[in-house]
Amino acid sequence: MRRTWPTRLGVAGGVLGLLLTTACGGGDGGGGGQAAEEGTTRDDGPVTMRMSWWGSDTRHAATQQLIDLYQSQNEGVTIEGDFTGFADYFDRLATSTAGGEAPCVQQQDTRYVREYADRNALLDLTPYIEDGTIDTSNLDEAVADTGKVEDATYAIPTGVNAFSTVIDPAVYAQAGVPVPDDASWTWEEMVDTAAQVTQATGGQAWGMQAMGLNGGDTNFEIYAREHGEALFDEDGQIGFTAETLADWWTIEKQASESGAEPPPSTTVEVFNGGVDQALVATARGASGFWWTNELPALTAGAGRELQLMRFPTEEGDGQTGMYLKPAMFWAISSDCESPQEAALLVNWLINSEEAVNIVKADRGLPVNTELRDQIAPQLDPAGQAAVAFVEEITPDLQDPPALPPQGAGEVQAIMQRYTEQILFDQVSVEDAAEQFMTEVQSAIA
Repeated sequence: MRRTWPTRLGVAGGVLGLLLTTACGGGDGGGGGQAAEEGTTRDDGPVTMRMSWWGSDTRHAATQQLIDLYQSQNEGVTIEGDFTGFADYFDRLATSTAGGEAPCVQQQDTRYVREYADRNALLDLTPYIEDGTIDTSNLDEAVADTGKVEDATYAIPTGVNAFSTVIDPAVYAQAGVPVPDDASWTWEEMVDTAAQVTQATGGQAWGMQAMGLNGGDTNFEIYAREHGEALFDEDGQIGFTAETLADWWTIEKQASESGAEPPPSTTVEVFNGGVDQALVATARGASGFWWTNELPALTAGAGRELQLMRFPTEEGDGQTGMYLKPAMFWAISSDCESPQEAALLVNWLINSEEAVNIVKADRGLPVNTELRDQIAPQLDPAGQAAVAFVEEITPDLQDPPALPPQGAGEVQAIMQRYTEQILFDQVSVEDAAEQFMTEVQSAIA
């Protein structure tokens, strides 16, 4: 299991606090405000910056193309790529941040923006937005301010997406099992159908990938929102009951015991393989749970058309807990020695037609709505399917949840750990739910 920054704090002791106080001006709240005011321009000489991101092989290749193009257009600018899978990304970022060597430009996630901002590890981008270095005028209003903490902007969204069910119609056809109607299917129907697929294929293909591992906290969040609850409420407190979590984990346990999911050992192995080893990406499964922007990578792995579907609901009434969210963010480290150049790069990444033509919808449907409209017809079939799906479901979605509290980055790892223990019969769903809530409360306290 990966360790998030708070865990790294235990390893690094008090060094991180000292480093951030020295590098970021301590408690001035600016996170590098002096550098933002004075600026660093290309006239100062050659600039070398590190840029970090997580993702699939497809994203790595596209991002390297972005770097190569930007360097070719900006003489004297060198960008060093630093990438890994999501499972290791924030462990690695925490370590480099604790050592005062955070990448200048870094891909960020909703779970961590407040965490890093509150620790003065991110640059306040407000001065760069106000002076036009970062142009936010064409950003999707639904997510444009999602990187703000109080009155400061610490991150700019790359795009929008939705967490969804991804299916492989060919596996359903192979099993002779009809694809469920996602406008009316229930959680029970999802598990039953998945078990039928496994049985009909003699185990050559599994019906579904585990809910509680890949994106498990978001998967549960959708379930909780269907029940009028939330992962975290508007005040940053736990917004769900242990009973609701136990009910959701019971569905997971039933999926495992019925053969809808692979055996626990295989489930963990598949999860550790990331998007490239997903069941639907390797023709080993009928369904899984992924973000809409991951459909092109999944499709590339599968070598055939995959399909996006809504999450099931308790009553089969289509009253979903799904929502649109910032796919991810671009942020700048408060330690960055070239903040002006980093801001120019971020602006180019979100507002350049050339950049969008390269990355397409891999980091979500482009946050720049003008470029989104331009790029949609040029996307590959998987990208166009993601656009169509998001447009179709948007009217039925709930509002995005509040920005999670500091410490929320630990929740996914806690969820994964307890899911594994449940699958391996090491803890009951009821005890896991109570212990999970206790750990999450401690993480955000």
